[in-house]
Amino acid sequence: MRKILLLSLLFCSALCFGQKVTTSQNKLAQKSYLQANKYIGDKAYNMAITELKKAVSEDNKFTAAFQQLGDLYRRIEDYPNAVSNYRKVIEIDPEFHNLTYFGLGESELNTGDYANALLHFRKYASFPGLSDESKIRTAKYIADCVFSLEAIKKPVSFKPVNMGPGINSNQDEYLPVITADESKIIFTKKTSNNEDFFTSVKNQEKWSAAKALSANINTFEFNEGAQCISPDGNYLFFTGCNRPDGLGRCDIYVSKWEGNEWSRPFNLGAPINTPGWESQPSISADGRTLYFVSTRNGGRGGYDLWKSDLMAEGSWSVPVNLGPEINTAYDEQSPFIHPDDQTLYFSSNGWPGLGSKDLFITRKKNPGEQKIIWEKPQNLGYPINTFGEESGLSISSSGCLAFFASDKQGGSGGFDIYSFEMPENLRPKSVTYVKGLVFDKNNKQALEAKVQIINLKTSSFTFDDFTDGVAGEFLATMTPGNSFALNVSKPGYMFYSQNFTPDLKGAVKPYLIEVPLQKVEVGGMVVLNNIFFETNKFELLPESKTELGHLITFLRENPTVTIEIAGHTDNVGDDKSNQLLSENRAKTVYDYLIFNKVKAPTLSFKGYGESAPVMDNSTEENRKNNRRTEFKILKK
Repeated sequence: MRKILLLSLLFCSALCFGQKVTTSQNKLAQKSYLQANKYIGDKAYNMAITELKKAVSEDNKFTAAFQQLGDLYRRIEDYPNAVSNYRKVIEIDPEFHNLTYFGLGESELNTGDYANALLHFRKYASFPGLSDESKIRTAKYIADCVFSLEAIKKPVSFKPVNMGPGINSNQDEYLPVITADESKIIFTKKTSNNEDFFTSVKNQEKWSAAKALSANINTFEFNEGAQCISPDGNYLFFTGCNRPDGLGRCDIYVSKWEGNEWSRPFNLGAPINTPGWESQPSISADGRTLYFVSTRNGGRGGYDLWKSDLMAEGSWSVPVNLGPEINTAYDEQSPFIHPDDQTLYFSSNGWPGLGSKDLFITRKKNPGEQKIIWEKPQNLGYPINTFGEESGLSISSSGCLAFFASDKQGGSGGFDIYSFEMPENLRPKSVTYVKGLVFDKNNKQALEAKVQIINLKTSSFTFDDFTDGVAGEFLATMTPGNSFALNVSKPGYMFYSQNFTPDLKGAVKPYLIEVPLQKVEVGGMVVLNNIFFETNKFELLPESKTELGHLITFLRENPTVTIEIAGHTDNVGDDKSNQLLSENRAKTVYDYLIFNKVKAPTLSFKGYGESAPVMDNSTEENRKNNRRTEFKILKK
């Protein structure tokens, strides 16, 4: 939304000129001027402009008419024409009215003429008797001008690249969001009827011809827009306005990808949606925190950023305002929480900027804590931000690429979607992802299975969902510098265990894996990749509890199964020590299960030492794979 003009301050009529002469000796000019004021009263601004242009053509010294033209052009955001008319007022009579300087300064600010805007705002601020509201607004604009003049001296790297004819057309395309693997993009397109969602997929570095997203989501009679997509591409949160099931003018909805089609949208309902206005959702990578924009009570200004958390029973918590670290008395919009869950981008016209709305970045000071504190927002700088309106930014999972829409860069026509390389100091933390295919080990058929990824340091889920029911695929993001446990399970099948520790210092590379699930049958074996011991010791490390919990669940869901817990080592050290270590480690797991009320007759343990390697012991990576704990089904 463009800035709201305060009528008492920013829009003069004949009544605001006090004792100034607002008449012309030219009868035709005066007639047009009076007619223009009638049109202004009816809010027919274009017709008023036509009459005022007639007035000044008849009398080129008609100061009040030029003032009215400046006010009207500024109101409809035609700032270049506003500037020329305000300057004409000052040329004729520099003391005509102090609001002339404010209107001229605001118009110059919105055309990027910051030096002149600063002079005219300071001139306006020097007048006596200004209201507190006028002083606050003028001080804010002066701060914008000072910031802008400095920002232009220190431009940031910005080389936007048009995303091509597969996505862009002669219509408006905007609000791009992209999956973590950068293989799918969803964006809003303004068609002849309304706004709808379109999608394109990347094939050999080229984007396919965009198609309408889904008839279940796009409608003929309503607008759909301001969307976000979960990193795995399976959940679409979006804004729907004036729908029959809405609680207010605009509400937030969600749709799920169900194998080959999007589900019918579901209104998130209270307490996220209210009789007011809720829009522009952004979902965290784990799907448990929703950021959005609202005009609800309890905010700090017009549009504020809020968040709500998904609770254990599946409902959303009462939204919390992000507070004065982010929200101002003006407008904050277009939140984008990066998959690192620490970096938030948004647009604002409240923090110092280059005019209209600018893009900002803020980071969590205390990630992981219950009450989050945000850093002071940082303007992304010039020329990413300009005197125009910038909003709707999204960032790739790697943090290197940003996606946005612009009508200033040339292109196919109207707003096109672009990407650019984000300057390093403005990037979020790099995030990698694991993309997997789950299938039956015997017949290779894709499976719908539960996938959980847990941060072993915090014991918190970073992903907890099911694979695509048709393709058997899943995709989840992970932050380098942490260790993650992956568990894939399905009733009737052995579970699958894996461990990932993305390198914090090296190049961030995705994990592309295949997950063959084997049915529960005698001889079936699972390597427990997330059971950990200190070197040459057999006490369980705390990070092992997650994996052991999965094993306990599996045994309770399959009460007739009998298993052997097996310990293995590499060939470093002597045979006797390795044999004893493997037996002790297997017994430690056995004891843990007994302590957690798994029936002893269903369990046994055995140490194999270095006698059953799965790889040769020629490298450290191979030796790591040989040092393992596993279980095998003895009876079904």
